[in-house]
Amino acid sequence: MGKILRVEHLKKHFIKKGMFGKQSDTVRATDDISFSVEKGEVFVLAGESGSGKSTIAKLILRSIQPDSGKIFFENQEIDNNPKNLQKIRMGCQMIHQDPYDSINPRMKIGDIVSEPLEVHNIGDKNERRKRVIEVLHEVKLEPAEEIMKKYPHMLSGGQRQRVVLARALSIKPKVILADEPVSMLDVSIRAEMLELMHELQRKYGISFIYITHDLATARYFGQRIGILYLGKIVEIGPIDQVLLNPKHPYTQALIDAISEPSPDNLHKEKVIRINEPSEIDILQGCRFRNRCPYVIDKCESEPDLEKVGDEHFSACHVKIN
Repeated sequence: MGKILRVEHLKKHFIKKGMFGKQSDTVRATDDISFSVEKGEVFVLAGESGSGKSTIAKLILRSIQPDSGKIFFENQEIDNNPKNLQKIRMGCQMIHQDPYDSINPRMKIGDIVSEPLEVHNIGDKNERRKRVIEVLHEVKLEPAEEIMKKYPHMLSGGQRQRVVLARALSIKPKVILADEPVSMLDVSIRAEMLELMHELQRKYGISFIYITHDLATARYFGQRIGILYLGKIVEIGPIDQVLLNPKHPYTQALIDAISEPSPDNLHKEKVIRINEPSEIDILQGCRFRNRCPYVIDKCESEPDLEKVGDEHFSACHVKIN
């Protein structure tokens, strides 16, 4: 179908300040990240907190500037040119983890959803109102004419997240970056929200970058996945291949961690026991090696992503069956 978004060798380092403003550490939030997203595809970025997932989304939208690397949207490089910024911000929208923090509590729902239309000068007042009602129907907020008159505090958490989704959909984006969009919702509502996003993705052919630490929802919603560890993609490929046949010890550990508790597996020996994370400094070589039970001398050199299956790549010196 063709690539709609490409990220090439993206880097962003932050300086951690110590006492009296002195530089203490460099945090490699993203370190040479490359991936692409096909038209109509759901690409998952998964990893622990602090792995760099949200930073990548902010870099794509240019809300923060990369230190180096390139971002291409519809084969056009996105830089700081105002026309290019407008292109990426019209074509890509973001859904944040906390719906209440990402919308203005003083604005009515109708104004929140129509805000992107006003920012990008799309339609007149009547056309915008019509689009707001239409998109509220699409996210199943009924009756739309009543919902648009309410304030965010009058809605439930699940309804507020639907408002955020409606706002993202209002200008008909081609890519939606969904940053932990269901992690703050009740378990009973998560499946409904994921099914709604899946339905809209299929209906309109929207590409999603789904950012999560939850591999269960990732497998339900995603088609390809990139596993992030301390700013590096350590494994990438079709989601079933990666999650059913992981080739990197970190991916194995993440999968092992989501086993449902039950009398049968409560005392089950873990497939992989990783060590506790180290300090913020990253050792030379494989940055997972101070936690990895399979570490060998060769791990002192940084591994490249190597093909381990059909479109499946892993960055590990140890060949794991």
